[in-house]
Amino acid sequence: MTISHDASSKATAAAGPLAGLRVVDFTRVLAGPFATALLADLGAEVIKIESSQGDDYRHVGPFVDGSSALFMFANRGKKSVVLDLKDPADLARAVALAETADVVVENFRPGVAKKLGICHEALRARNERLVYASISGFGQNDTSNRPAYDLVVQAITGLMSINGDRDRPPTIVGEAFGDLSAGLFASWGILAALVQRQTTGEGCYLDIAMFDTLLTLMPTATCAYIATGTAPTRVGNRHPLSAPFGAFAARDGNFILAVLNNKLFAVFAKLIGRPDLISDPRYESDESRGVNETALREAIEGWSRELDVAVILDALSAAGIPCAPIENVAQAVDSEQAARRSLYRSGAMGDVRVKLPEQPVHFSTMTRGHAIHAPELGEHTGELENWLAREKDNC
Repeated sequence: MTISHDASSKATAAAGPLAGLRVVDFTRVLAGPFATALLADLGAEVIKIESSQGDDYRHVGPFVDGSSALFMFANRGKKSVVLDLKDPADLARAVALAETADVVVENFRPGVAKKLGICHEALRARNERLVYASISGFGQNDTSNRPAYDLVVQAITGLMSINGDRDRPPTIVGEAFGDLSAGLFASWGILAALVQRQTTGEGCYLDIAMFDTLLTLMPTATCAYIATGTAPTRVGNRHPLSAPFGAFAARDGNFILAVLNNKLFAVFAKLIGRPDLISDPRYESDESRGVNETALREAIEGWSRELDVAVILDALSAAGIPCAPIENVAQAVDSEQAARRSLYRSGAMGDVRVKLPEQPVHFSTMTRGHAIHAPELGEHTGELENWLAREKDNC
């Protein structure tokens, strides 16, 4: 079959660079839906297949007027079709829809897609140009059948072991970065496979594991181990290697300071009235400053504890030293920076109105800021037969 979509769906500045691309989405919860949401942000038509109970995230808070904000975040810009994949007739419809797709994404446990009849081999046999992505916790060759929640992956990659204060238990990172890293790399891999298809004419199978993607995003920790043979440990609110690089105490709170080279350290030492630190052999390099971080911190906080955060930040900024206040999530979402970069836009699901994110990359060929819609359960099921009939006519 030759895939052909309506000419009206070709890429335009308003529609995005992936306009005309069809994605059939068998994913749920976060890793898979995040990957396909990023594709929808760029104009792809993403058709989400759900059971009659819907994606688990429809039932997970926080809720806005009874609708899950997390579901809307992860499923913005998609269409929802309800199918029972254990029913032969509905399975046949799902397979027929996949025949019309450019991309299929699933995040069942390994082996489940095969049992359902929607695995890579089954669908590629009908559509050789199909790019098919499987997202799991530990990869399709994992035989343990372990469930993989983000917390499990944070623990097993060592991320928790380096997060928190030295003398306290390991701490989880306050976001689901195991899920999010898998979703991000899945979308990246899908786009690379689509470029490859332009040359070869053939699709590709992608096997994405949360463990793999999260560990890949830990270069400082893994390189420290590879270089020294010793596993890094928790160092609290400081950089594990560099100094001064972290959070420091002021009279009325805390601030962030980042000094990474000798020239900047000299400027900083003079600023805080401690030019003697420049010639102190303990602080002659970034490495030695990291080794002697405790003594250096005492010297810095001897200055900073006498001043308010605002005064400190003004002085550091004027000297060209990287610094920042420690703000909360509300301040970040509502910030001038977020508004200037158009990171959020008007969103809705049914009658529920909510602010929803936009993917963060600015394309010169795409207009940002359009209102976005998250689908109600089964909202587009009635369109399925029309889609299939139209694609059959285009064969």
